Amino acid sequence: MSGATIRGTIEGLGRRANPAFAAGVVAVSIAALAATTVVSIRQHTYVHVMAGVLWTGTDIFIGAILGPVIGGLEEEQSAAVFERLTPKTAFFLPSMAFLTIASGIALALRLEIFAHSGPWLALFTAANVIPILLLLGWRLNAYGDWRWQVPFAVGTVGSLAWVATTIGAFQMTSPAIVVALALVTVLSVQGFGFLMPGEVRIYKEMVSAAPNTGVISAVGQQNAMLGGVQGLVQLLLIADMVYLRWGGFPGLL
Repeated sequence: MSGATIRGTIEGLGRRANPAFAAGVVAVSIAALAATTVVSIRQHTYVHVMAGVLWTGTDIFIGAILGPVIGGLEEEQSAAVFERLTPKTAFFLPSMAFLTIASGIALALRLEIFAHSGPWLALFTAANVIPILLLLGWRLNAYGDWRWQVPFAVGTVGSLAWVATTIGAFQMTSPAIVVALALVTVLSVQGFGFLMPGEVRIYKEMVSAAPNTGVISAVGQQNAMLGGVQGLVQLLLIADMVYLRWGGFPGLL
């Protein structure tokens, strides 16, 4: 996928989502994350929890309620729903996911419950960046495009270099933190490596000379199902966070 196509896809999705909505949800997420560096721990926790609620709630709603309803519609009707829904989720869900994950890691560091974080964050970064970029290249048929090759090379070399420079200090951290990192990796790889390329495919089909409603409907329903899986994994993550708060560290907050 060329740089122009990437920009065109983002702009096109933004126009269909409503430019104010698309720009607003991204700007609010970035501003909220920036604010966590200066607000109190209580307010930081609120940002993290509310972003997680919005992310999890949306995925569960799409997977458990909206998906089955759309599955019972005719192909053209199903495609029409996804043509309206996809542009908005393409901005909303990645923004909430990024805000939840980034603010959560920052909060764990701030509360000093993420022991030996350096090597773990290096491993976590490599375990996310490399698979996501590989999946993006595969799903978008971009392995032969230098515009994919350069980010992949930089991301791979950079993340592995971080691992190499920190692995010597590796020590075990809290089991609850390890579980959280593993679950977040599953969510990130599935979200950015499968769901996001699916949304791009829906958009490209929507703007093609002869849109295939069957493809739009099928990919949309697949994304809805994967969204439900995301929701279930997020519930496991919430259970782990409850343990971390009330079980492993009962004196926090």
